[in-house]
Amino acid sequence: MIFLTTLPLFWIMISGKGEGWGAWMPSSISAFEGTCVSIPCRFDFPDELRPAVVHGVWYFNSPYPKNYPPVVFKSRTQVVHESFQGRSRLLGDLGLRNCTLLLSSLSPELGGKYYFRGDLGGYNQYTFSEHSVLDIINTPNIVVPPEVVAGSEVEVSCMVPDNCPELRPELSWLGHEGLGEPAVLGRLREDEGTWVQVSLLHFVPTREVNGHRLGCQASFPNTTLQFEGYSDKGYLNHPEPVCSDWGIWGHIGGGSWLAEEAPLASDHRAPLVLPPPDAPRKPMVNGTMVAVEGETVSILCSTQSNPDPILTIFKEKQILATVIYESELQLELPAVTPEDDGEYWCVAENQYGQRATTFNLSVEFAPVILLESHCAAARDTVQCLCVVKSNPEPSVAFELPSRNVTVNETEREFVYSERSGLLLTSILTLRGQAQAPPRVICTAHNVYGTKSLELPFQGAHRLMWAKIGPVGAVVAFAILIAIVCYITQTRRKKNVTESPSFSAGDNPPVLFSSDFRISGAPEKYESERRLGSERRLLGLRGEPPELDLSYSHSDLGKRPTKDSYTLTEELAEYAEIRVK
Repeated sequence: MIFLTTLPLFWIMISGKGEGWGAWMPSSISAFEGTCVSIPCRFDFPDELRPAVVHGVWYFNSPYPKNYPPVVFKSRTQVVHESFQGRSRLLGDLGLRNCTLLLSSLSPELGGKYYFRGDLGGYNQYTFSEHSVLDIINTPNIVVPPEVVAGSEVEVSCMVPDNCPELRPELSWLGHEGLGEPAVLGRLREDEGTWVQVSLLHFVPTREVNGHRLGCQASFPNTTLQFEGYSDKGYLNHPEPVCSDWGIWGHIGGGSWLAEEAPLASDHRAPLVLPPPDAPRKPMVNGTMVAVEGETVSILCSTQSNPDPILTIFKEKQILATVIYESELQLELPAVTPEDDGEYWCVAENQYGQRATTFNLSVEFAPVILLESHCAAARDTVQCLCVVKSNPEPSVAFELPSRNVTVNETEREFVYSERSGLLLTSILTLRGQAQAPPRVICTAHNVYGTKSLELPFQGAHRLMWAKIGPVGAVVAFAILIAIVCYITQTRRKKNVTESPSFSAGDNPPVLFSSDFRISGAPEKYESERRLGSERRLLGLRGEPPELDLSYSHSDLGKRPTKDSYTLTEELAEYAEIRVK
């Protein structure tokens, strides 16, 4: 049986910002003459260009406008080459970066290379080197195995392109009577995003099929279009079967087959001939490709070759299972997790060659909100980031309990969402909220569950300054300077008070005259008290004698101090009185 690798459509672009010029289209595509063909195409350009209108041009056989190639389609003027008048139409929306082209009423001269050129206005024009080669055909493709052995089932297939959205082909077999009923496999997608219709015919060859001719017909309903094909391997015939000690050989085109066992002269039954050595066929993968987290997944990879191959299943260059010289390999994944989601490879190889098949395992699970989710304030704006890992894609909503408001991802004015693999990133933007940011709760939901998380604010100090504002910051700085100055002055005064410049040992006691008053000197009674005290110190008793006092008024000026912090204006002037 024929298996085609089913890959995601090559033109599906991962959502995100464009980083440069690029285009995606199948390198080759085919269609029947008289029908139509849709050439899928996507393109990209740098996001910083932001054009108001996007235009485009399709060229035939040359990408350079200076060579004046035939214009297939032009969105600005609708002026095209005469060969494409009324035959070309754009199916895609250029504003959405979709440049899919439809060509109708195909004829052989339209076969060739097709190039797309993006036109964003001014100098922002770009012709992409990527191109698609169109092949106009008239016969179906019949595929017959290179070798057929009598008694072993044979599969013959008929394949035709199915790339015209307006006309769908129907397949039928010619000359298959007595060989079995055909089975229509259906419409299959090829590696580069093109489509084919496939019909299979299974039968067991015998001697009677010698000379049988097989054909395939493709017809299009409600039209007179019919196409028949008999490939070189589309008949079972050899005019002169060759007898050998093993049996009777026949041919299918370039391949060979062995007819039913024939009695030989020795009356021995001829054994079936062993198939010749060959490389492995493309591995076939059967099993569950979609699973729910926690389920057990079993995947079978099988192939045919001679000798039996080495089979290996990889994921991200890591070997998960392998067998040597066997045609089947079973992979068991008990209790799958989201980490098991992704692309796998089944590789078969022997000394004659190597073949591989890719398949994707999708693990579905409830949403998980990752720890990098948070809110942050910047000036007058608060942005909340919610990163969710989930399959299938969840719906995300932001709840503000203090405002009794819920904002979901459909409100594009406030929420921006971006999907990358299993991760969905949603950003909520609140303006004018930096001085009083609200509580924000992110909730993600899919069919397997709901998860909520209150988003923490990051950078609390930045949030504080955002609340205070520029004026508050200046006031706070001034208060800090004032506190520093006050502490400095207090320390200076304390040092002056404790200065040892005027110790008792430096100057003897002095007497002050009652008739002469120095500014700031003690009162008269205080002088008398001090005089009595001095007499007691001298050991005198009774009334003080009459003393002949002479007064001396001296301005001794400023005396040097030992304390560098002593203020000069605080050094006192004094008068000294001595007793004769």
